[in-house]
Amino acid sequence: MTTVLVVHGQSLQRLGLRLLLAAQPALTVIGEAAGAAEAIRTSERLHPDVVVMDGGGLGPSGVETVRRVARFSRVLLLSPSGDDAPMYAALRAGAGGFVLPDVTPEQLAAAVHAVAVGDAVVSPGLTRELIDAVRRERPVEVAAPDRAHRLDSLTGRERAVLTAVARGCSNAEIAERLSIAPTTVKSHVSHILTKIGARARVQAVTFAYETGLVRPAQPLPTPEPQRWAGALAAAA
Repeated sequence: MTTVLVVHGQSLQRLGLRLLLAAQPALTVIGEAAGAAEAIRTSERLHPDVVVMDGGGLGPSGVETVRRVARFSRVLLLSPSGDDAPMYAALRAGAGGFVLPDVTPEQLAAAVHAVAVGDAVVSPGLTRELIDAVRRERPVEVAAPDRAHRLDSLTGRERAVLTAVARGCSNAEIAERLSIAPTTVKSHVSHILTKIGARARVQAVTFAYETGLVRPAQPLPTPEPQRWAGALAAAA
């Protein structure tokens, strides 16, 4: 059973989210919060698996809330498409992903379950914006010693998997490209997250760009003329 804390400043929206999530299989809503301070206190006290938080108008204070809540729980933000700089900052602060407010109850429940196990969730409408934000916000520079060391700890196969993840490929696409089983891809992703000190798949994307493993103008290596497409959230 996945436990959830709902955070929203509007009481009607908060109640709606609570009722919606509580009606979904294998989800239990164990609390709610109306603001940042309450969200931090309640997360520390209850340690929910996932905090579903309103990310609309996400500013510096909201990013700091994400950072503090992420010490105790994984964070899923409900965020409209728009200014991508705060979204990128929230990812760096520890957010596990974003979904648009108009997702269906089933999609939201699936996103909560995915974030709970460390997968990244990014609605297709936000995927390109976030990847572009990573590229713009962090131009490739000489990697800091610690990041360079973590990158060096990856095997060649793990680097190939991380490159594909950063390009937005799903586990199924990576498995087909590398001729390995999807379960093996999941195992590689798990090892990558551990080695680079990331909590979720989205943070692995930022790491790949920050270290220069993936560069904005760099095409994805492929032995045949084919172009990959995929979503960060797809984890088959």
